Amino acid sequence: MKRNASGDVPPEILDDREDERREDETDLVAEHGSGIELDFQATPSSIEAGTAVIRRFWETLPASPGVYRMIDAKGDVLYVGKARSLKARVGSYVRGHGHSNRIARMIAETCQMVFVTTATETEALLLEANLIKQLRPRYNVVMRDDKSLPYILLTADSEAPQVVKHRGARNRKGSYFGPFASVWAVNRTINALQRAFLLRSCSDSYYENRTRPCLLFQIKRCSGPCTGEISLEDYAVLAREAEAFLTGRSSAVKERLAAEMARASDELEFERAARYRDRIAALSAVQSTQGVNTQSTEEADVFAIDEQAGQFCVEVFFFRNHQNWGNRSYFPRADKSLGKAEVLASFLAQFYDDKPPPRVVLMSDEIEERALLADALAVKAGRKVEVAAPKRGERRLLLEAALRNAREALGRRLAETSSQARLMAGLGQAFGLPAPPRRIEVYDNSHIMGQQAVGAMIVAGPTGFMKTHYRTFNMKSEDLAPGDDYGMMREMLRRRFARLVKEAPRSPSPGAGGSPAGPGEAGLAESPVLAESPALAEAQTAHHLTPDLLSDPLLPGEGGAEATELPDPDTFPAWPDLVLIDGGAGQLEAARAALAEVGAEGVALVGVAKGRDRDAGRETFFIPGRTAIRLPPRDPALYFVQRLRDEAHRFAIGSHRAKRKRELTRSPLDEIPGIGPARKRALLHHFGTVKAIQRAALDDLMRTPGVNAATARTVYEHFHVR
Repeated sequence: MKRNASGDVPPEILDDREDERREDETDLVAEHGSGIELDFQATPSSIEAGTAVIRRFWETLPASPGVYRMIDAKGDVLYVGKARSLKARVGSYVRGHGHSNRIARMIAETCQMVFVTTATETEALLLEANLIKQLRPRYNVVMRDDKSLPYILLTADSEAPQVVKHRGARNRKGSYFGPFASVWAVNRTINALQRAFLLRSCSDSYYENRTRPCLLFQIKRCSGPCTGEISLEDYAVLAREAEAFLTGRSSAVKERLAAEMARASDELEFERAARYRDRIAALSAVQSTQGVNTQSTEEADVFAIDEQAGQFCVEVFFFRNHQNWGNRSYFPRADKSLGKAEVLASFLAQFYDDKPPPRVVLMSDEIEERALLADALAVKAGRKVEVAAPKRGERRLLLEAALRNAREALGRRLAETSSQARLMAGLGQAFGLPAPPRRIEVYDNSHIMGQQAVGAMIVAGPTGFMKTHYRTFNMKSEDLAPGDDYGMMREMLRRRFARLVKEAPRSPSPGAGGSPAGPGEAGLAESPVLAESPALAEAQTAHHLTPDLLSDPLLPGEGGAEATELPDPDTFPAWPDLVLIDGGAGQLEAARAALAEVGAEGVALVGVAKGRDRDAGRETFFIPGRTAIRLPPRDPALYFVQRLRDEAHRFAIGSHRAKRKRELTRSPLDEIPGIGPARKRALLHHFGTVKAIQRAALDDLMRTPGVNAATARTVYEHFHVR
């Protein structure tokens, strides 16, 4: 193989600009927030060492499509990239010159590479997007989506179909309609559908146990199939009409209802005609949703991107059946030197990794890989998907509306970030910290006379509440006395900081608040998602993800469309600069003892005691080694602390109530191995109560529909063999 003197790379690779040079300048970094600033500084020697590592892999690579991963010395994935030719793409990293500062840092940190070959470049694009969302590499854009988009589900697994809102995997049989931008939009649409088609929204267990119609029947939001107020055949007609309306055949449905209304009026059945009139009005309410609607575009997702002050916002509008089903804002984080088109291209590939694409995808900016993206989306959808960046007409008007919303959302975010920075600085000054805190942790617990005790930790940072970092702690200590708030605080902080000391040991650095910043905590705060393909399983192995990474359960974020997301691990510290304890001197002393026990001294602690009569604004602050203080009533820092404490209180109470509800609804059948929801439902439907199941003979259990002999014997032995 012919080589050149400068970089030992063939001239045809140095000159290959099909997509390698573009990717060199557009590989996106991290997740959300402001422009990236990594602490790692690339030196000529480190770049040379990284280049040597990459060159060893490059020499044996095939010229086929595939996906590659660059891994650092700790085993963390730095970057996931795709290539039409792995040989050419990886060769672009070893040319030794012309790299941006970010690419140079990435090369310098690379100690290992892993490759997966694919049959086509389209498969490589799909796998790349999947791996990025799974592994969250530091140098890629990671489109974080803490909450999946909601859908409307019209079920098909019961005699009377149910209309409900749905999130997550589509495991239940039925028809799914969406996505909607928010739960509010789903609830509004379901409410109108109930008025228009009188479909039930109750759970199967509620439906099966009714002896008389519920309130929804009385207020004409349900046709009452549970008690035979409507025959199942007539109810099935209503369900088919609702499905036809949601799939776009709204005109035909309204015309049929109008004809029925006219017929009832001619027959002098004015009450029946009024019911049809009300249903037609409900359908019109669904169609006349607020915001921009379309005339010529039946189904499309509209993406508009805006950039201000080094930050990006992607606004997404969802249109189905010529209706606007809402919009949502995303804030991907990218290098400030990148263009909007490059950021949008990477965002789009990841957006549809776990969502079915519509028939049309509209973009505000033209991207270089539009044809490749269209092919990849067509593979996922099983049909043609149009990807376009229109310049005129109705579609352009939709993009301009989305772009206007993107500008406004990004402006609000920048203003909120600036205000948050001032509050953090004021809090640091009020408590005598040497610098404004970057990470604040607040701890609280909740219980009822010691039962279902739950500890909660919330986290605040430069962009607000960091809900992806929230944690809950189920109190496990057998020595803990019921209602011992001090003991619960000790256990919670001991477990939290013992793991932090182990997983993210502190190293000397000028961190804010005198708290040295450890490595990023992204690995601590996430439960890995099981891979769905051999490539993903192998990728997770390379990234050292383990199912027991955290023993304490994590609760998902609860933000809306513009909820605060997780900053980059390199800029958001793992260790808190300030810890707030909900309580007075006793809780503070328990917290201090817990930190000393695990070797986590040096963390700034403040106890927040409620004022007289628990009035907000009269809080007393306890600081180790100092006299208790109170802040002026109108001090913004005081209001900020109140917000933090109230958020911790809300999160702790919510976690406690969820745990209490789970335990109250726990069934003895849940303790039987191999009995899942379907078999439990079959047993309860056949016998009526758990006590009847306990008294049932083995032969009776075997005759239960949907329960085989082995399961019946397991149930029988659970209740009768000890």
